[in-house]
Amino acid sequence: MTPLTRRAALSGLAAGAVLAPFGTAEAQNAGEYTIEEMTQAADAFFGAGASGLAAMMERAFADNGRPVGYIEGTEAAAAIGIGLRYGEGRQFFRRSRNGMRVYWQGPSVGFDSGGNAAKVFTLIYGMTEPRQIFRRFPGVEGAAYFIGGVGLNYQRADGITLAPMRFGVGLRAGANIGYLAYSPRRNILPF
Repeated sequence: MTPLTRRAALSGLAAGAVLAPFGTAEAQNAGEYTIEEMTQAADAFFGAGASGLAAMMERAFADNGRPVGYIEGTEAAAAIGIGLRYGEGRQFFRRSRNGMRVYWQGPSVGFDSGGNAAKVFTLIYGMTEPRQIFRRFPGVEGAAYFIGGVGLNYQRADGITLAPMRFGVGLRAGANIGYLAYSPRRNILPF
């Protein structure tokens, strides 16, 4: 490496170190979360060392950018061609730190069989108001649980994207299409 190249590299590292805090402040002012904040929150929720978490987080950020909120929850699902999923959790935004209770349920259909229970950490993109979650979000999912498994899929509706990351246990394999209906109260019927 030539001295000029070393100097340029060191200048770039110094500039990055100086500007890094501004990127975080910029994200906070915009109501968005950084990848470091979301990784820390997911590590605390799933437990440190959750296999594959960093790769899933990087993928979600690369595909969608910085989220404006997130949901921490649990769910159970089962399918034999036709499936059902039920879950509950808390939705968090910067301006509402206490979290709002959220429930979800939905049907699916596909080449899918088995059952699983999972902890779910969902990144939220494109919302301006927490109550915009209360609607149906269609999505496609593939799952392969043999004792345990991890997964990331996207659900989109009207400019809002949800990116659930699931870490679960069970015995399930296949792919399906369906939707999840998010609501402020638990519903027995998934429709």
